[in-house]
Amino acid sequence: MDLATIFGIIVGVVLIVLAIMQGGELNSFVDLPSILIVGGGTFASVLVSYPLKDLLQHIKTGVIAFKDKGHEPADVITNLVKFAEKARREGLLALETEAEQLDEPFLQKGIQLVVDGTDPELVRSILDIELTFLEERHRAGQGVFETLGQMAPAYGMLGTLIGLVNMLRNLDSPEQLGSGMAMALLTTFYGSLLANLIFLPIAKKLKVRSGKEILTKEVMIEGILSIQAGENPRIVEEKMKAFLSPKTRVQIEANRRGGER
Repeated sequence: MDLATIFGIIVGVVLIVLAIMQGGELNSFVDLPSILIVGGGTFASVLVSYPLKDLLQHIKTGVIAFKDKGHEPADVITNLVKFAEKARREGLLALETEAEQLDEPFLQKGIQLVVDGTDPELVRSILDIELTFLEERHRAGQGVFETLGQMAPAYGMLGTLIGLVNMLRNLDSPEQLGSGMAMALLTTFYGSLLANLIFLPIAKKLKVRSGKEILTKEVMIEGILSIQAGENPRIVEEKMKAFLSPKTRVQIEANRRGGER
């Protein structure tokens, strides 16, 4: 599990609850009509925006925000350099066994294409197409949470209008003014809380995770094609390291030297 995501949400909720309790009672911030307006309205809008089958699929991508990060580029480079060394010693066919043991389908497919003797341009084309559609799927998943983040405050404002209307219609009944004012304020509170603590941060986390995964797979493509071209393992490593920050390159170099020792 990604502790940063979980910890961030928990800390945000706890601090808000503590702030509320410092100035009043927590029960004052619980209002069922406001919850129904914001929660139900936001969910209904997302249902209207996306086909149900696609929506369920996209929501599953939200789980990625709570998972540990995937393959690190540094680990991918280390493995591909080992593949390059083995390919130079024993030939490309020797990588078939290595490919079967990989737990990364994208890298496994690339190595298998190379082993099968596929033309380099076709290998790049196949992997680029898969990478493009992967990015599109990620973007669609991010879009669901961005939509949730946009709709929640909108329904908070809608609830505010409903509360004000109810309040104005009962000016002659002072005892009913409180419920109208509570709805007017709490719907805005719920909408802002959901959008800024949960939906939009998750959309941002998914975007960051997607960018890292795309970068890792671009490193894989470059490494696979370099291995297919029979390049020196050192050159293969340097070409893949060009995608990374200087700090990460230094770390890879340190790990490599440590492995040699």
